[in-house]
Amino acid sequence: MIVRAALLAILLFIAGPALAMDPGEQLPDATQEAKAEALFSELRCMVCQNQSILDSDAPLAKDLRILVRERVAAGDSPDAIKDFLVARYGDFVLLKPRLNEQTALLWAVPVLVLVIGGFAVVLNFRRRNAVADQTLSEDEKRRLEALKANDAG
Repeated sequence: MIVRAALLAILLFIAGPALAMDPGEQLPDATQEAKAEALFSELRCMVCQNQSILDSDAPLAKDLRILVRERVAAGDSPDAIKDFLVARYGDFVLLKPRLNEQTALLWAVPVLVLVIGGFAVVLNFRRRNAVADQTLSEDEKRRLEALKANDAG
């Protein structure tokens, strides 16, 4: 029983995480491959949606990696490659969408939430301080003393 558990642990440790990329896909030029891999981490897998094409093993991600490598090998700049993919798949293909008229709301909402939240906190503190700063009238003080005396007696 213990031997089986140890063997299973060793096999799991040796297996480690499987890489999504096939080493045979890599470009022969190390500089170009580094540029391509930098782009892989900026592009979203359209199937997995929350993974970059570097991490995804979906067939579409593999096709996108091949396409990016071909464009890098052809001498295209990273921005030109991104523009090509955005034209084909839309802004959603970028893990960090660009700021433009279509994505302005996406970028503005977190800022608006922080501003509105800060404004609400300030108003809450002002309201608490306003209530705490109010003084009791003479009639209210007498009634408070009477209530305290009733509770004590």
